[in-house]
Amino acid sequence: MRKIEAVIKPFKLDDVKDALNKIGVKGMTISEVKGFGRQKGHKETYRGAEYQVDFVPKIKIDLVVDAAMSDQVVATIKESASSGKIGDGKIFVMPVGEAVRIRTGESGREAI
Repeated sequence: MRKIEAVIKPFKLDDVKDALNKIGVKGMTISEVKGFGRQKGHKETYRGAEYQVDFVPKIKIDLVVDAAMSDQVVATIKESASSGKIGDGKIFVMPVGEAVRIRTGESGREAI
């Protein structure tokens, strides 16, 4: 099993969710987060005053999939989240030792 964390632009969430549903991903967790990478935020003007916005709004998607499916999931996220511009995001893939469904007690692949 693999845990995949993807940090994407908020307006790309529906595209990514629809693409993942098409390849059979059954569940995911979505969080609204803020952060910055190489772009170091951006400047905005409000009532004539310019100020620096250090943390840019992003969406973080967390999902756990079977190891055999992880490459396909990463490719799907990469394709559907890309706008070709700076700040498109990142994808992180990590091994998962165990998963347990609380309600039934199922573990391993059955818990996903």
